[in-house]
Amino acid sequence: MSDQSVAMSREEVRAFLGSGGTGVVAFAKDDESYAIPVSYGFDPEEERVYLRLAFAPESEKRKFVNATSLVSLVVDEETPEGWKSVVVRGHLAEVTEAALDSTVVEAMRTMDIPFVTIYDRPSAELEFEMYRLEPEELTGRREKPSRGIE
Repeated sequence: MSDQSVAMSREEVRAFLGSGGTGVVAFAKDDESYAIPVSYGFDPEEERVYLRLAFAPESEKRKFVNATSLVSLVVDEETPEGWKSVVVRGHLAEVTEAALDSTVVEAMRTMDIPFVTIYDRPSAELEFEMYRLEPEELTGRREKPSRGIE
């Protein structure tokens, strides 16, 4: 590993992900990749990530969501202490209204899932769906302090 970075502890990763924010999710289908910025929410108790995805009627994204076995979410930030980066890899599952039990609803109320408007059409023309990312890997790295303090 680089001497410019150090691994983040599980607690640091959870704190960094906070209750939500924005990141980039990457999908793969055959030999093609597809990465997009997304809003996410994080449930630190269950260590689950929730993504809000928007689909246009002719959505290329839908093809990748339906074809991908594993996805990766990357969240990074430049902080006063230096850069930090977390990668969440796992399986994506749609969260339907029928699947929303009271614990999921309660967890989602504490999350901060920003509404990012980067679409090329009015949001009224899009279909929004919620997905849960069940992490198989949850790793983070941060910039190594210049004074050697870790």
